[in-house]
Amino acid sequence: MPEEHRVAVAVIHGMGSQGDRPQAANAVSFSRDLYTALRKRMGAARFDTLVGWREIFWSDILQERQQSYMDRALKGQANWMGARDFVMHRLADAAAYRWEKGDHAYVYPQVHARVSNAIAHLEGVTGGRAPLIVLAHSLGGQIISNHIWDLQSKYTTAPTPFQRFETMAGMITFGCNIPVFIFSCKPDDVKAIERPGTAIPVSKRFNPWWVNLNSRNDILGMPLAEAGDGYAALKDREELRDRWISAGNVLTAWNPLSHNAYWADSDVHGSVVAMIEKSMQIGPVG
Repeated sequence: MPEEHRVAVAVIHGMGSQGDRPQAANAVSFSRDLYTALRKRMGAARFDTLVGWREIFWSDILQERQQSYMDRALKGQANWMGARDFVMHRLADAAAYRWEKGDHAYVYPQVHARVSNAIAHLEGVTGGRAPLIVLAHSLGGQIISNHIWDLQSKYTTAPTPFQRFETMAGMITFGCNIPVFIFSCKPDDVKAIERPGTAIPVSKRFNPWWVNLNSRNDILGMPLAEAGDGYAALKDREELRDRWISAGNVLTAWNPLSHNAYWADSDVHGSVVAMIEKSMQIGPVG
């Protein structure tokens, strides 16, 4: 029953292999640690009733080709295969994901088709009037930011307010590397998205609507407020909050492995629960 879901949550992964793409639209794969922790904190029955949860899975668009190349060209011949795996399955994702003109454009439209399809499916699950929360790891933050930018700039369109992110109450990014991509632009051309949730009544909007969490030892996670004037303006209006955390355990929190530790981190869990609970107070949108 769509209307009993009071909050819709879309979660997107970042760079790197996420395993095989799930066949079921409602499968929980890369986000399982986060999903399980939230259900425990909120109570499984309450979470299942009130929260609609959908993953945006896109890594297979690149990973299969990347692995095939490594197997053909490198396996048994090259050294430092662990480091090469990092380059091919992570840095190559960031290099391949770029906006291009023309019919030859491939990765960008394929990835954003996955975003559109997942959001449309989430709308069907929740009825489309539930406030939307987006959770984005690593490169997923750049993908969602671009998706919203394209909608706000009218480069693309979507058929409903929910699919245009106009019911979006908030977003949490973790291990976000948007600043890595700003240097391809002139300084004055670095822009930030505006608050997407224009369909939410002004009296029920909250700040910050964008929370950016990064571990101090995560070399791929970076604050946003200094990335450009648009991000600085979001911070000045208290719409954006950068916050440092210590993600991981005794084996990962002190080193770059913390980039993959956010999913199981209690600070992340607490921030997500707080945003979900706050969004439940908004009620149906529209």
